[in-house]
Amino acid sequence: MRPLTPREIETELDKYIIGQAQAKRSVAIALRNRWRRQQVPEPLRDEIAPKNIIMIGPTGVGKTEIARRLARLAKSPFLKIEASKFTEVGYVGRDVESMIRDLTHLAVDMVKSEEKEKVVAKAKDLAEEQLLNLLLPSVKKEQDTGETSTRKRFRQMLREGKLDDRFVELEVTQRPSSPMIEIFAAAGMEEMQSSIQEMLSSMLPDKRKRRHVKVSEAKKILEQEASGKLIDMDKVVKKAIARVEQSGIIFLDEIDKIAA
Repeated sequence: MRPLTPREIETELDKYIIGQAQAKRSVAIALRNRWRRQQVPEPLRDEIAPKNIIMIGPTGVGKTEIARRLARLAKSPFLKIEASKFTEVGYVGRDVESMIRDLTHLAVDMVKSEEKEKVVAKAKDLAEEQLLNLLLPSVKKEQDTGETSTRKRFRQMLREGKLDDRFVELEVTQRPSSPMIEIFAAAGMEEMQSSIQEMLSSMLPDKRKRRHVKVSEAKKILEQEASGKLIDMDKVVKKAIARVEQSGIIFLDEIDKIAA
């Protein structure tokens, strides 16, 4: 979370939202208080409970946009939910706890994207080496001098895009699809059903498939695979959970329907 003052937060919100000065001031102070809470020692932090905010107004005045822009400023996971979905748990409604699960999934994707940005340069280098290995035939060790010269020339052509229309054959990792198992869950147990299916899917080994693709497409595939291997997913999940706990934002729309 960026250490912005309430005035700086208001200035940022003014760029996208017209009027609503009181609402912007209130959320700016709330965001600043959340940041201050994170600066205190952890034992004391647990004693300071964050407060919710109720924004009242007709459709189109900017309630959702204020919350969305605030989440972007704080780099916080943001989830908008219609409150009417939770009026009845079962086949019609949804379990209230599912919104925390959805928010956590968003946070994992957000942190994963940030971690990919950190390793993008290294991933490109690894993908480039793999492509050169595919484009150039293997040579004996005594031919290393000639291979180095050829490899340099191919590397330059690859970077200039002159080899993009060539075809290469490579192995691509494919995640196994969820097993076709029907699980009959009671009302309100949809989340458990989803967890069981995810667990069964994760137990299946990854599949390797050979594909004949252009160099331009192979470059993207190899970069994506390389970045995935460079990222520590355990660290990503841990960081995402902490972000949900400390700065996650859930926007409950149409909550007046529940109150009525």
